[in-house]
Amino acid sequence: MDQSHIRNFCIIAHIDHGKSTLADRLLEITGTIDKRNMKEQMLDTLELEQERGITIKLQPARMKYVGKADGKEYQLNLIDTPGHVDFSYEVSRSLAAVEGAILLVDATQGVQAQTIANLYLAIEQGLEIIPVLNKIDLPNADVDRRAEELMKLIGCTRDEILTASGKTGEGVDRVLEAIVARVPSPKGGGHEASRALIFDSKYDDYRGVIAYVRVVDGMLTKRDQVIFMATGAKGDALEVGFLNPGLRETPTIGTGEIGYIVTGLKDISQVRVGDTVALAKDVSRTKMLEGYKTVKPMVYAGIFPKAADDYDKLRDAMDRLRLNDAALSFEPEHHSALGFGFRCGMLGMLHLEIVTERLSREHHLDVVVTTPSVAYEITRTNGDEETITSPLDYPDPSSVRETREPWAKVDIVTPSEYFGSVMTIVTDRRGLFITTEWLDPTRAIMHFEMPLASVIVDFYDRLKSATQGYASLNYEVADFREADIVRLDISVAEDPVPSLSTLLHESEAQRRGREIVETLKETLDRAQFVIKIQAMIGAKVVASERLTAFRKDVTGYLYGGDVTRKMKLLEKQKKGKAKMMAMGKGKVDIPSDAFIKVLKRRS
Repeated sequence: MDQSHIRNFCIIAHIDHGKSTLADRLLEITGTIDKRNMKEQMLDTLELEQERGITIKLQPARMKYVGKADGKEYQLNLIDTPGHVDFSYEVSRSLAAVEGAILLVDATQGVQAQTIANLYLAIEQGLEIIPVLNKIDLPNADVDRRAEELMKLIGCTRDEILTASGKTGEGVDRVLEAIVARVPSPKGGGHEASRALIFDSKYDDYRGVIAYVRVVDGMLTKRDQVIFMATGAKGDALEVGFLNPGLRETPTIGTGEIGYIVTGLKDISQVRVGDTVALAKDVSRTKMLEGYKTVKPMVYAGIFPKAADDYDKLRDAMDRLRLNDAALSFEPEHHSALGFGFRCGMLGMLHLEIVTERLSREHHLDVVVTTPSVAYEITRTNGDEETITSPLDYPDPSSVRETREPWAKVDIVTPSEYFGSVMTIVTDRRGLFITTEWLDPTRAIMHFEMPLASVIVDFYDRLKSATQGYASLNYEVADFREADIVRLDISVAEDPVPSLSTLLHESEAQRRGREIVETLKETLDRAQFVIKIQAMIGAKVVASERLTAFRKDVTGYLYGGDVTRKMKLLEKQKKGKAKMMAMGKGKVDIPSDAFIKVLKRRS
């Protein structure tokens, strides 16, 4: 198709502002999907996305639309993006593949923290912004007030702000017209050889790696021999085409188009997000595209298979997850108690939870997840500097001169009546207040600096609870600052549980230790011996609980006779318990759901 009739755009918004619902209406109104085949969240292809009602993965789709103003047919390439802060890397990759963005704002909630963060990402990419107020069909929608917020935020006029309802379809036709009129058509990079940027990929058991690409220059044709310039891997374009949202084969995909290439490659590591696809015959005169900046993990956790035999299966599963989750990083790790597994870097707690769920559902793996932590910098007494991502790697405190923890810049959008609650929560987490910016007389953006470990663990949930769901959060890592960090170890029945060890600030150790031992006491099954549960810093016990012994009814089968028969059995049981206690301890199996409960439990 002629480049002047192509429009590439994405939808960006805060979580739950209606991105996927608006995408559904766009697909329906343009006739891309028949009404009989329509379902809610059409572009949310993962089972987890449908179940939770959130978008986790970016998803492209092509639509045909005939403009009302000029009667010409246009090719609209949409990329639906996530809204949660943990998946902001998906958003940044989408923005690099398009020329325009619909900035969607819920007319009942207004501008939120992630709205602002995604807007800044789009502005950095130089995209055309189309502001849209969504959910205008709801009775509590305040269009005029929310429009004022957008005008102040973007500096646009009231006429530039569109109103729509993704649920009813009202105003969606005006959004389509605005896309055609305002979003610029794609331009080639001015390069003589064909090349394309990989912005996502997935693995097919029969056809190998399928790369989602934005063609920047030239044309890619079926049967072309292609090369992936970063890895040097060569393959044949077994099939090329576009997504609507399923794969649709075409003979070619040209400059400015968004589509896919079936590579046939079975080695997942040969195709990377951000790599440049070029024709093998032109590789000597092809310049690599800039690609994406490397994402820096925020949270680190160990993932180990419960059954040691599943290590190879876990490695393959992690490779496949990383193929379409470029923010996931991992490296092999071994521990004497947990065996072989992986140290994984992720963008937040929700990201960790999603990865664990996908391993269970998509790959049928039962895994143990160690307590998440952030990366700490340490300086040893001999002057050596290290970055510690696992509590198990933390050295003896006597060999550490200084420990530094990461701090984050935190932006919280909240109604003014909750200022006190927000300040209380932040100061409880060692946060520092910086300044306040008012969006309107009743809502403001509060700027703080906080330790990253305090933000990622459960801060978002507590913030929502304290503000009745009205506040929203965005954060980014700022720097590293000196702190008193200790390692909290957990032992059950006098056996250390390495997967529950955690690094944290000394002031929080006792509170966190008490939470963990109480959770384990509620979760573990009783045994025929007393189970001691302890939280320790070195040899010092900071919290302790006891799980009382389960009394087996050894006399239950007696049906008569002298009382001495009962007394003999009870005496025998008493000697057995004394022998067990003399041995010191018994073995306790900790179920996998206990680890999840410890991760989620907060005071």
